[in-house]
This record gives sequence, C-alpha cells and structure tokens, in this order.
Amino acid sequence: MGDYLPDLRSIRHPRHPGISDAVCEAFSEAAEVCLARHHEAPETIFSVECCGDCTERTLTWQQPDDTARRAWMNHDDATRDGAYIMSMAAVEGELGLVALSRAETRTGADYYVGSPDAGDLENAVRLEVSGVDEGDATTARHRLREKEKQAARGDSPLPAYASVVAFREKIILVSSVEE
Repeated sequence: MGDYLPDLRSIRHPRHPGISDAVCEAFSEAAEVCLARHHEAPETIFSVECCGDCTERTLTWQQPDDTARRAWMNHDDATRDGAYIMSMAAVEGELGLVALSRAETRTGADYYVGSPDAGDLENAVRLEVSGVDEGDATTARHRLREKEKQAARGDSPLPAYASVVAFREKIILVSSVEE
C-alpha cells in the first residue's frame, strides 16, 4: 500500500467480502463528513499505530456536499460508521486483513477480519471499532483501552483487535487484544 491508506470507496466486495457496495458508500460518506469537520480534502496524513508500529499514511478523500452533511447530521452515528471504514483501511494497509463479515451481537466485535483468501470464519480475528471526534491522543488511547476490555469480554473464542479512529487528531490506533 506504500505511504497511502487504501481508498475508502475500495473497501468493498469482492476484496472485502463482508462489506457490500452500499455499506462501503455509506461508511465512506460518513468518514468524509467527519474528516471535513476538521480537515480539508483531498488529502490528510494520519498517524497509524498498529500493534506497536507507528507509520504515517496519507488518506485521499472527497469533500462532502451539503446533502451528505445533512444525511450524517447525527454526530455519533457518523463518527461510529466513519470509524468502521477508516479502521478497515488501516487493518488492510498495515496487517493485510480484509472484512469477512459483520460480527454477531455480544461477540465483543463489530467485524470479523481475516486473510483475503479465507473461505470461512474459522481463522478469522474479531475487530472492535470506535471513533472519537474531539479530544486528543490521550482521549483516543483511553477509548482504545475501553475497546480492548470490551473485546476481551466478548462471547467468542476468536482472537481480537481493537481500533480507534481519532478524526480531529488524525490518529488510527490498532492493538491486539490480550485475553
């Protein structure tokens, strides 16, 4: 992937079997609304901290129009849904994993991720995601610890990652959850 995060609108089936075209479009639009609250398109550089390694990655994105801003007026929903697609971009770019499926309730995860050639969820990893719009790096790290605890309590034997996207601070955190 080089120095760029994967294009948000490319995080869909068939490369990501667990994300439909419509879900990809909606989540990408939500992320762009969140980004536009604090940054200017077409590019923003994010600090991506993944399992102890820190890199800078550029995200190319589109400025949302008025319709998109109105559609994502619910701040919390936009932040959550935008964080899903941003986390998927980071997990793909840094770990080579793709979205295999949305996770069931009480699994301690939002998605199952795994190898692009995975035929089923047997070797999947759970991914618990959250987004923060305001606050600093300390706020993002605190939220990451909360998400790690939530994933650890999940009703699933599969290993897990937790991810937090801090839109204002341009940080994506991904950690391996210790059971």
